[in-house]
Amino acid sequence: MVQVRSGAYDCDVLVVGGGIVGLSTAFAITRAAPGTRVTVLEKEPGPARHQTGRNSGVIHSGIYYRPGSLKARYAVRGATEMVKFCAEYGIAHAVTGKLIVATERAELPRLHALVQRGRENGIPVRELGAAQIAEYEPEVRGLAAIHVGTTGICDFVGVARRLAEASGAEIRYGTEVVRVDRRPELGVAVRTRGGDIVRGRVLVNCAGLYCDEIARMTGDEPGMRIVPFRGEYYELARAGLVRGLVYPVPDPAFPFLGVHLTRGIDGGVHIGPNAVPALAREGYGWGVVRPRELAGTVAWPGTRRLARQHWRYGAGELRRSVSKGAFTQAVRRLLPAVRESDLVPAAPGVRAQAVLRDGALVDDFLIKEAPRAVHVLNAPSPAATASLPIGREIARRALTALGGG
Repeated sequence: MVQVRSGAYDCDVLVVGGGIVGLSTAFAITRAAPGTRVTVLEKEPGPARHQTGRNSGVIHSGIYYRPGSLKARYAVRGATEMVKFCAEYGIAHAVTGKLIVATERAELPRLHALVQRGRENGIPVRELGAAQIAEYEPEVRGLAAIHVGTTGICDFVGVARRLAEASGAEIRYGTEVVRVDRRPELGVAVRTRGGDIVRGRVLVNCAGLYCDEIARMTGDEPGMRIVPFRGEYYELARAGLVRGLVYPVPDPAFPFLGVHLTRGIDGGVHIGPNAVPALAREGYGWGVVRPRELAGTVAWPGTRRLARQHWRYGAGELRRSVSKGAFTQAVRRLLPAVRESDLVPAAPGVRAQAVLRDGALVDDFLIKEAPRAVHVLNAPSPAATASLPIGREIARRALTALGGG
């Protein structure tokens, strides 16, 4: 039995999860309240092994997100702060700008709506006609586009490592939480897979793909479940076809941005992601199946409702997953010169997407407070971009809980 005992705390704030959000939170806590003892528990042998380390490395401008939402506010602010952080700590980065390209007439109203949304979010954009696209991307074709100058790229794994070092927190890698005991009058105690017990006054749940499970271990019903979606990527063999970052006009019904072209900080060009259901929370391939996790996902009513509502969209994603030719055709909408042989499989990622009971995809960051706990329940893209302001917000809530204890 894991038990909390008064006067036997190993730390003040216990953070579960060593991705960029958890490490930013630790960094923010020690900056805001020097002397606060923070311990971070991460089940992997190093930081940022999942969502942080497997994304496209883009510092998002914030243009896509609903004005006033946490995503909009934190992405716009976070993009500026991320560039400054990388410059201060010598982390590889570049402000490249990006194109969002309409390839069909039906997309033009959505493209114009993005221009307005960008202005509402304080993001400067330039509208381009078909002929002007070639100024930025000679091989890209479209009916119209917008150029967003504040978008960039960086090494988010490098950022996570630096946050860990600069936080002054105790970081315990290879430490998986298997049980939580929360006593509102005292604090929390967790048991790790190795049998150790770690006690703290306040728990911060930044467990990403497992955040809903940690919430339930703590005794809190999160009201959502993580439904994992695998993002499948290719590397472009002829990298010279793309100069920078090129995106399609997104479908507003989904939180995914569609198959896009991204020249990364290493000079290579990634194409993707194609988004398909994963058969495990760390299901980085069709061969990775964890029956217990899959059963839990399928049993959630929201999963079934989501599937019924959006099966046509999902069928298209599945087709592109199993057919490289179909994926190539999707890319050709933006980049007609690409050939199937140009696409080399690259490392996939898994998005921790929160789904509500009614099947709705949570489209904003979701942070919930409970006695002695703060749960981060939805923090997919653009969480890496927004990680510094998100970390401060989580830290504020954790310190308030700490003060109340």
